[in-house]
Amino acid sequence: MSASIALLGTGLMGLPMARRLLGAGHRLTVWNRDSAKAAPLAQDGARVAASAADAVKGADHVITMLTDGSVVEKVLFETGVADNLDHGACVIDMSSIKPSQARAHAARLAAFGATHLDAPVSGGTKGAEDGTLAIMVGGETSVFERAADVFAPMGRAIRVGPSGAGQLAKLANQAIVGVTIGAVAEAILLVEEGGGDLDAFRTALSGGFADSTILQLHGQRMQSRDFAPRGRVSVQIKDLDNILAEAADLGIRLPFVAAVRDRFARLADELGGADLDHSALFQELLDLNGRGSTRT
Repeated sequence: MSASIALLGTGLMGLPMARRLLGAGHRLTVWNRDSAKAAPLAQDGARVAASAADAVKGADHVITMLTDGSVVEKVLFETGVADNLDHGACVIDMSSIKPSQARAHAARLAAFGATHLDAPVSGGTKGAEDGTLAIMVGGETSVFERAADVFAPMGRAIRVGPSGAGQLAKLANQAIVGVTIGAVAEAILLVEEGGGDLDAFRTALSGGFADSTILQLHGQRMQSRDFAPRGRVSVQIKDLDNILAEAADLGIRLPFVAAVRDRFARLADELGGADLDHSALFQELLDLNGRGSTRT
């Protein structure tokens, strides 16, 4: 069923997500702080709004795909968005933010007569382009069910619990992603330095217990030294910081997450890799081993 949707944030992820929604026949209005990033969507059939507040007028669903929790809060409550929401509109925050922020946003939006789902994603730009994102949703079951047609073009949406649970699941996802990138980097270096065939290595592990999307996709990027940004190092650090903050609130320690967070921070701060793809943790490993950034 076609819906009227506003999408706020058309960056690396938001742009292909918008195209998936347009391809499914939804009526879409888009807005981005840098309007040049939203302009190409006009050719695909979207209306490009001059402001976030204008974009949400008349929308059944409002999707936010923004940098972090503070930006989401500012856009929702300081730019006129909340004031311009139709009564009963659903705000679907697909950004990656803290669970506590998601719960706070849900409560504040309820006062404006709007519903809220926190629905962060995993799958990167390729998943956004292909419509195969893993979408982890927190919120009321009835609200989630009404948004099914909105989620469908973008990927597989699963409700994982009440408000904030989507963000909690995303933090767990990012813990696995960050630690696994570190493990894959070490495996790739081990095989490469030992003279093994990396293509054959990944094929040999395919379908086995150690196989993963990160091994196949990021392993290839590490092999070819292709670190053009799809999921940025700076965003990975933000997610890892949020994981550690949530863990502290829960009174638990996550030593693998803490260790890999420091590795990503070194890549960003000492090696200037903040804007590289997070598979560039391989560069930090090469530097740690005195190997530079090229194959020896």
